[in-house]
Amino acid sequence: MISNERRDHSEQSSVVLNHDVEKGDKNYQHHPTQTTVHDAVFGEIAEGEGPNYRAVGPKGAFVLLTKVNLGLGVLGLPKVMNLLGLIPGLIVILTIMAIFTYCATMIGKFKLAHPEVYSIADAAYVFGGRWAKEFWFFGLTLQMIFFVAAGCVGISTALNAVSAHATCTAVFIAVGGVLAFLLGSIRTLGKITWIGWVGLASLLIAIFIVTIAVGIQDRPSAAPQTGPFDKEFRLFGTSTFAQATSGVNQILFAYGSTPMFFGVASEMREPRQFTRAMQGSMYFLTVVYVVVGTVVYVYCGKYVASPSLGSAGPLLKKICYGIAIPGLLATLTLFTHMAAKNIFVRVLAGSKHLTSNSAVHWTTWLGITAGCSLIGYVIASAIPIFDTLLSFIGALVVPSLCVIPYTLMWWHDNYRYVPKEQRTAKVKFYAGINVICFFIGIYLTVAGAYGAIDELINTSVDAKPWSCADNSGTVKST
Repeated sequence: MISNERRDHSEQSSVVLNHDVEKGDKNYQHHPTQTTVHDAVFGEIAEGEGPNYRAVGPKGAFVLLTKVNLGLGVLGLPKVMNLLGLIPGLIVILTIMAIFTYCATMIGKFKLAHPEVYSIADAAYVFGGRWAKEFWFFGLTLQMIFFVAAGCVGISTALNAVSAHATCTAVFIAVGGVLAFLLGSIRTLGKITWIGWVGLASLLIAIFIVTIAVGIQDRPSAAPQTGPFDKEFRLFGTSTFAQATSGVNQILFAYGSTPMFFGVASEMREPRQFTRAMQGSMYFLTVVYVVVGTVVYVYCGKYVASPSLGSAGPLLKKICYGIAIPGLLATLTLFTHMAAKNIFVRVLAGSKHLTSNSAVHWTTWLGITAGCSLIGYVIASAIPIFDTLLSFIGALVVPSLCVIPYTLMWWHDNYRYVPKEQRTAKVKFYAGINVICFFIGIYLTVAGAYGAIDELINTSVDAKPWSCADNSGTVKST
């Protein structure tokens, strides 16, 4: 239930600069003499005097929303199928997609009702006050910094694979940290969109090369190369509860960038177009996840590699990682940029320096971007059991960021202040849906943490901090 005052405020914050309008944008309100506009988040945006944060169109939003989710995480899905079994794996993917898409739909609605909201932490302040804001700000920052670290690890893995481990892995991770700062410091998502397009294309090409290759090869690369072998393909898995929940955690990661959608909505020229772009992105992702997870698992079975780029043999592994490098760079760029922007907007909120080219603006922005890159690099280098720890953090953080707060946002706008006599059957139905989603979020948090802790306890640790050991599984010929 959005008040007229909120609608007026939303429409006012949708005005954009003339030179950033795409041709044919019917939602653009033309103002021939308009050179300065007011945005509820960024304040006064003056043409030519600073960055234009409202420059993302619907197509750009689609690619940004897709790219923040689509990374090498998709290449872990065939391994998840091996843990859960094909049918439960597909059911879990589709169920999580449906829940996350429904919850993310609230982002667009809440942004229109509360234009001043930039992040999930700002939304938490609306429905829960200061302590809720601090809780979700910490959770969001923690998640994004760990995603930056994961991006650095992804870059190091690709460079190790392509170069046949030409140098110490710690050096490659440092390269990832430097690239995170250089690319992540681009100030607006509008100027990053082209990186998203290039990255999305390169990663899709690499993924589908592997998917096709495993389908036409006689046997998986990891299987015995002579004699009979059994892939042990299973429609239903036989994993323990802890192993199964650990697999579910990986699917949660595959959709786990939902909280970053607020930033994309805030930088769109027309936030009303967010929901359509988001739903298209989630449906597209699900098709890719289902096709890749199913095909690679069906043809590889228990011999699937993780990440699955190695499932088609050493040569194709090098080729696919080489093709995927732009995609990994795009992922690293977006994670670093959004992690820094989340802090930057909060630090300079209400200040003229937020949208100017002042020394304060540049010093703050570059300092925060450098800090996020440095912390991501340190985490990636210093934690020997990084994947397991990331799974543990994700189990605690992802449901709390991707499910639970959106049910509270719906309750605040559609139920909290609605008199009992106006709570129709439809409102009560959706209230029931949101209650179910809320408790699903709680369950995913508790069960996922249990699975991650079990994995943490049972993982043997051979790697050391700042290790030179190869993390791509490359075997050098002698």
